[in-house]
Amino acid sequence: MYFTNQTLVFHDGQFISAEQAQCSLYSPSLHYGHAVFEGIRAYDTANGTRVFKIKEHYERLAYSCRATSIPLAYSVQELTDITYQLLEKNNLSNAYVRPLVYAPDPMMSIKAPTASSLFMAAWEWGNYFSNQLTRLTISPYQRPNPKSVPIEAKVSSHYANSIIASHEAKQRGYDEALLLDINGYVAEGPGANFFYEWDGALYTAPAGNILQGITRNTIIDLARSLDIPVFEEFFTPETLHHATGAFLTGTAAEVVGVASIDDHVFTTPYEETIGAKLATAYSALVREEVGARRTRPAVEQSA
Repeated sequence: MYFTNQTLVFHDGQFISAEQAQCSLYSPSLHYGHAVFEGIRAYDTANGTRVFKIKEHYERLAYSCRATSIPLAYSVQELTDITYQLLEKNNLSNAYVRPLVYAPDPMMSIKAPTASSLFMAAWEWGNYFSNQLTRLTISPYQRPNPKSVPIEAKVSSHYANSIIASHEAKQRGYDEALLLDINGYVAEGPGANFFYEWDGALYTAPAGNILQGITRNTIIDLARSLDIPVFEEFFTPETLHHATGAFLTGTAAEVVGVASIDDHVFTTPYEETIGAKLATAYSALVREEVGARRTRPAVEQSA
């Protein structure tokens, strides 16, 4: 459940009841998807409530605004402060945070907006896939051409592609889709990046046709710190026939193992895969179960 009658959200400079939050039905964001957002997780750690890589998320939000000509009236520090206040006001420690920056009226204006609205909500939300191994299928839909949209921006309209692909896969009895790029190479899932394993190494699609997820980049760093080779390169669906394992990464999904892709079933038990090892390391990292107690980074200290 996203909210109750006790839930507070942040909307245009103030904390209000979720039931009171409103937006215009004539907003171009509603009609055309001209909005940007982030998905962020907070964790209950030994050091208190901590939002994982909050600076990176809000730097990406600012980039998404610039890429889509939506002005953003808040700094990374201000967004950080609002986030921690929102969590505290709703008594949340383990939570998913959704900031959304959207354009105001008029709907039919051909000019870039001169102002924007900020909405931010938080709610308890477990792993997107409930930590179950997923069954993927190659989607008949492709990821958007990077020359048609700013592919590295997290834009609301981009996710129509994700929703359609995901629904199509589930209608055919699979858990999720795996999309190719315009050249027929494996790109990513509708809302998660994809890795496969072979001969003790990891492989994932390179920049260019994918959203380089913050979780993806964290997993690459973790793997390399554990001396696991990582190759960012193009590969076809046929390449996956010799893979020994695969997994998805994302803020909502965290790290989730893949059981099969179409009729190819991975025979290596998941608990013996690199993905399982990295899932454990990632969980320890975000929950700060490793290392000595430390203070918040400077960008978070005033939260």
